[in-house]
Amino acid sequence: MTRLLQRLLGRLPIGWLQLTHNRTRLAAALAGVAFANILIFVQLGFLGALLDSIALPYRAMDADILVSASDANTLEDGSPLPRQRLFQALATPGVAGATAVYFSRLDWKQPDGTIRVLDVFGIDPASRAFASPAINRQLDRLKISDTALIDRATRNVPTGLFPAIDAGNPYTFEVNNRTITVVGTFDIGGGFTADGYLVVSDQTFLRLFPRRASGAPNLVFVRADRGVPVAEVVERLRARLPAADTAVRTIAAATASDQRFQTTQRPIGIVFGFGIGIGVLVGIIIVYQVLSSDVADHLREYATFKAIGYRRGFFLGIVFEEAMVLAVLGFIPGLLIALVLYQAIAAATGLPIAMPLSRPAGVLLGTLLMCAASGMVATRRLERADPADLF
Repeated sequence: MTRLLQRLLGRLPIGWLQLTHNRTRLAAALAGVAFANILIFVQLGFLGALLDSIALPYRAMDADILVSASDANTLEDGSPLPRQRLFQALATPGVAGATAVYFSRLDWKQPDGTIRVLDVFGIDPASRAFASPAINRQLDRLKISDTALIDRATRNVPTGLFPAIDAGNPYTFEVNNRTITVVGTFDIGGGFTADGYLVVSDQTFLRLFPRRASGAPNLVFVRADRGVPVAEVVERLRARLPAADTAVRTIAAATASDQRFQTTQRPIGIVFGFGIGIGVLVGIIIVYQVLSSDVADHLREYATFKAIGYRRGFFLGIVFEEAMVLAVLGFIPGLLIALVLYQAIAAATGLPIAMPLSRPAGVLLGTLLMCAASGMVATRRLERADPADLF
């Protein structure tokens, strides 16, 4: 390592030699940097899982444009729409098709007494609302009253439930004074607010939620004609539908709006953001303490160099060398431990937590900047030191 750094720096790696001189302090510093990296990785993982879980139902929609209530920030909130908006959308030039969709949430009580939260979509079985082949090939089965399709990625359900359903053994459960028969499965995936999804017919939905009216769906999925720009269709819909009660957005724009709201307005997104900031702060403090102690221990040597004419850049180079060594060597175990934690969290929670290639690069860059900032602060004591006062 010494030879490698000497070739890279073109001089004796003083910073590396100073760090390795006190191996106990070096080990503690690397552990601190690794801990800060793990904290940042985990918080970024949860934040990424939040964003991915928000996008999952949007990706499953067989639509180019989403029409929702003007006060809706997410799929689960907002006022119902007048069904008239569906017919107005169908009459808009450039619209190939549109379907009304009902959306709500229910609590599914398990045999052990625990509750699983399911987001429920109510759709017309005669029209396609989702792009999932698993849903579309089973639409006819939803025409039977009180039947449903369930998300195979639903968390914490009885072992063997989904294979049994796929093998032709329907599963029944009681909810909202109705007996629901699950006759098939599909894949979307749960998120932070619900454990999974349930798809039923619009008539079954209205029986499950008797306070809901058939003339007031939550959403309208709109498909644009081929060859017609989606943005153009959006503008036509906005001109036709009243902005007082209706919002018209592309699926991508609706997804981004939902993600932005839940990460900046909902507590869970804000907490993850603070967690990232705390991880960075912890790393800066740990590295500063290490570098500041090292500068204090070698203050006489530095003062000697200063007295014989070495300038500030020389000392900054040594401290930055130490900072970069701590950043790189602390990052490696932090990344490896984070990968193990990601797998454990995904297995335990079912959340879509993963490590994209861009994340390690971004965290490494942030770690380098974090350590560099600590190094700059640590050298301020040396700048104020007068060599004559140190001997």
